[in-house]
Amino acid sequence: MARGTLRIFLGAAPGVGKTYEMLEEAHRLSERGEDVAVAFALDHGRADTRALMAGLEIIPPRPLSYRGADFEEMDVDAVLARAPETAVVDEYAHSNVPGSRNQKRWQDVDELLTAGINVLSTVNIQHLASLGDVVSAVTDVRQAETVPAEVVPDEVVPDDVVRRADQIDLVDIPPELLRQRLSDGKIYAAEKIDAALSNYFRLGNLSALRELALLWLADRVDEGLAKYRAEHGIQDSWPARERIVVGLTGGPEGEALIRRGARILTRVSGGDLLAVHVRAADGVASESPHALERQRRLIQDLGGSYHVVAGEDPATALLDFARSVNATQIVVGISRHKNVASLLGGLLGGGVGTRVVRGSGDIDVHMVSHPLGGQGTGVPRSRDLGRVRVAVGFVLAVLVPAVLQLLLSLVNPDHSLATAMLVQLSGSVAVALVGGLWPAVLAALWSSLLVNYFSTPPLGNLTISDAQNFLALFVFLGVSAAVAVVVDLSARRSKEAARARAEATTLSDLTRGAAGSDDTVQALLEQARTVFQVRGTALFGQAADGDGAWRLLASAGEDTADGQDPGGENIEEIDSTTRLVLYGRILPASDRRLLAAFGVHVAAQLERQQLVASRREMMRLAESNTMRTSILRAVSHDLRTPLAGIKLAVGGLRQPGARYSPQEEQELLATIEECSDRLDLLVGNLLDMSRITSDSASPQLRPLRWYEVIPGALHGVPPGRVRVELPANMPEIDADQGMLERVVANIVENAVKYAPDSDIVVAGTAGGLSPATLAGRPAGELRIIDHGRGVPAERVLDMFRPFQRLDDAAQAAGVGLGLAVAKGFTEAMGGRLAAEPTPGGGLTMVVTLPLSSGEPYDAPTGQAPLEPQSALTGRRHGHPPPPSPSPAPSTSAAGQDAP
Repeated sequence: MARGTLRIFLGAAPGVGKTYEMLEEAHRLSERGEDVAVAFALDHGRADTRALMAGLEIIPPRPLSYRGADFEEMDVDAVLARAPETAVVDEYAHSNVPGSRNQKRWQDVDELLTAGINVLSTVNIQHLASLGDVVSAVTDVRQAETVPAEVVPDEVVPDDVVRRADQIDLVDIPPELLRQRLSDGKIYAAEKIDAALSNYFRLGNLSALRELALLWLADRVDEGLAKYRAEHGIQDSWPARERIVVGLTGGPEGEALIRRGARILTRVSGGDLLAVHVRAADGVASESPHALERQRRLIQDLGGSYHVVAGEDPATALLDFARSVNATQIVVGISRHKNVASLLGGLLGGGVGTRVVRGSGDIDVHMVSHPLGGQGTGVPRSRDLGRVRVAVGFVLAVLVPAVLQLLLSLVNPDHSLATAMLVQLSGSVAVALVGGLWPAVLAALWSSLLVNYFSTPPLGNLTISDAQNFLALFVFLGVSAAVAVVVDLSARRSKEAARARAEATTLSDLTRGAAGSDDTVQALLEQARTVFQVRGTALFGQAADGDGAWRLLASAGEDTADGQDPGGENIEEIDSTTRLVLYGRILPASDRRLLAAFGVHVAAQLERQQLVASRREMMRLAESNTMRTSILRAVSHDLRTPLAGIKLAVGGLRQPGARYSPQEEQELLATIEECSDRLDLLVGNLLDMSRITSDSASPQLRPLRWYEVIPGALHGVPPGRVRVELPANMPEIDADQGMLERVVANIVENAVKYAPDSDIVVAGTAGGLSPATLAGRPAGELRIIDHGRGVPAERVLDMFRPFQRLDDAAQAAGVGLGLAVAKGFTEAMGGRLAAEPTPGGGLTMVVTLPLSSGEPYDAPTGQAPLEPQSALTGRRHGHPPPPSPSPAPSTSAAGQDAP
């Protein structure tokens, strides 16, 4: 069965007419005789859309209930059973209600397509995964679900799921017309129009969203064009969009080429800038890693992209890349080779730029001059064989031909010219293997003279009587030189390849070692000291105040200067304000490229450290701002509310001429007492949170039993609300009595507040032991259980954060610090506070503290213990503190009401 086709109607914002266009298309298909059914569509309260749904077969949706609310979702089974030719499915990015067949509606659509059913659907630009954050930044609106946000994630669809559509139609109208439609009541109800016009539907928002939709669809069209060209084997460039490719050699002139390409691109409206570096397939190119890294950053800063390709011929690889991206222009620099090298290149077919121009076809090529043109590559000739080996080669170039001629005189008495040439040619090859090119050339010249003197008639002089012998001797000299060149080049390439492999291994170890270190810059310096076998390495940075002074950022080893002078034997300039310096020996030219690679890694790690530091600072500022805002809100509202109650009651009692009955006076005094208690609790929690965040909460630990803190913690709780079920044999724990009373009191208060119709149970496990341990120590636990509505799993972590209320509870419920304070005090005592779902519904808070070791804790000098909650509570209510509890009873306290 052939797979169905998917056609998506894309819109920049709600109300542009996506559903309307989709239903009109459904009517057109139906009029042509195609079997069309509406699998799921919403009119959104719009009369025009509702009218279009008339006359189309509608497959009934599937009703679902979730958390007491009724929902309707597409009935996938019913649509598959009906099997129309085309199904209309609205809201492609919709998240289904839990209990549906699939989590996302686009997954439902995929099932229909697999069954061979064509689908018409709709989606808004803000629902695309790649643009969700951009849309949120533009509109200041985070896309929310139609069901509670904690149930399912946002309505987001992966871009590739939309890109796979067989056809995407952009439903586009001008922003002014969309606002007019909104004002006319064609999109939202009348009571929502003003808010929508001043928020999401602002003219700037709609213009930005429209541009995003157009750009995203343009990329989609470009992908379709590339696919078409690939399927039909079209190699010629189609200039549908301006694309400029900049060829980079790895030299310093690359920055000038990139800027020239960017200036060319500014002459047109829209386009792409791509920089490509062609790396030699043998991996031994002489590019500068540091220069390439700077150029990569520059192209990204200019809004372009950086690419690396490998190829035997740079010109061919550059042209292949340009054609693969449908480029319209190529920017390359003139050759950096000196005039002689350029002339030789011209004789051999031209340089890279010339070959690019010759093979470019209909792609425009810009040959850009730069100050380094014709000045040489700046890469010194490789001296891989070493001076000693070259010197030995020159010695052998003198001795080997003479020795071979001596042997020839013994084994070749006939003085055969062919034999002499072959033997001397092998000697030249041997010299080339040892000493390289120039010793081999010397050996070839010396061998030719010996062959001429001893083997070419007339013998004994350098005269050549036969022209054929002269030609043979000339060919011998040329072959010897050519073989010497080939052998020398092969030896050097082999050495360079071996060095490249060693450099790759070193860089791999470098990355792996830096990744496993906490201080990656220090690890890089240590590794550089080891790799280059120097006594010390240092990293210097220039002061930001502009006085030009250098300061030592990091160092490894010995002899790393005094922190002021960045001078040394080897200096790698990472950027204008950072230098990597090596001390101890001067590095050979062959190690400079590896040193540049180290510099790139150091620069990347410094940038990473700056990003991490910036992120931490931003998080700290955000947290501080959130805390400051929350405190201001608490002071401005939560603290003023009880003060207003106190002031009102006191003002009523002091009002001249007012007469109150004893009962009314008691009610006013009770109001004053209640508001005072609430104010005391709010201030206490604010102070406690301040102590926790400033790490000044120091517990006074001592052996303590759970039942010692329960009465004080439950003081003031309405009678009958809490049931205490503590086993008689619960062991002692190490805790601070005041802190522990505060922990239990805050948890119980939270349970009473959010589970008003449930009994609260304070219970302990059998024997008082916890199945878990704390830092390897056995622990005891206390459970505070309620059977209220509970807390969703994804909200548990938020519950312990400061200034959090469940489902935005009323301000009178407190400032939302109770559980944050409880968690902070528990952790300060070395314990753990966790939340678990109660079987049958509700929430269970588990307080886990280490069992007592039997040794009392000595408090640090100068720190007073936290006053027990019982004493504080007793004074707040104007009553003396409750008496100390008696020793634990010998029987279970189950079923006893809290005092």
